[in-house]
Amino acid sequence: MSYSKLTRDQIAERVARDIPDGAYVNLGIGLPTKIANYLPSDKDVFLHSENGLLAFGEKPEAGQEDPELINAGKEFVTMLTGGAFFHHGDSFAMMRGGHLDIAVLGAFQVAENGDLANWHTGAPDAIPAVGGAMDLAVGAKKVFITTDHVTKKGEPKIVAELTYPATGLKCVDRIYTDLCVIDVTSTGMKVIEKVDGLSFEELQSLTGATLIDTTA
Repeated sequence: MSYSKLTRDQIAERVARDIPDGAYVNLGIGLPTKIANYLPSDKDVFLHSENGLLAFGEKPEAGQEDPELINAGKEFVTMLTGGAFFHHGDSFAMMRGGHLDIAVLGAFQVAENGDLANWHTGAPDAIPAVGGAMDLAVGAKKVFITTDHVTKKGEPKIVAELTYPATGLKCVDRIYTDLCVIDVTSTGMKVIEKVDGLSFEELQSLTGATLIDTTA
């Protein structure tokens, strides 16, 4: 293998570069929460957490944690000037009402047409964890996905059709993996970036959906 995969922090940093000034953004549990640590100080980005926070910042320094300021992943956060916290119901009204510009979510699978599965693998012993994912998938104006390109067993997470229970249909706009960035469009999955040293043919062989190379 002549290429290096991106780390989780590198994926988070890459997503942060694509979040525009003035955006209202929900960061899902797991890898997406790392994005808060990489947003540039010259951008005003209003981060939303489904447990009822708006305009929170990066994680606090050690010893400065406030037990009443946590995100949906139960991680400590800081609040920016003008930030607010509020009832869970109000938070979901924001999510369902189309008030969020971007939701950044994790995924078990993403289908070629933008269908998303991220709450349950369908396995009988798996613990379902839908949370607010369905609300975010259909309520946000854009949905970004952060994920490893393949599973720990080497199986593609980007597939022709979902085999896991769906979270949302035709809702994904962009996918950030440890190997590439893909735009999901009406004309197919377009690879707009890939890690150095990785050929398009290698990337396609690790993907269960047909890709279109736009990096040349």
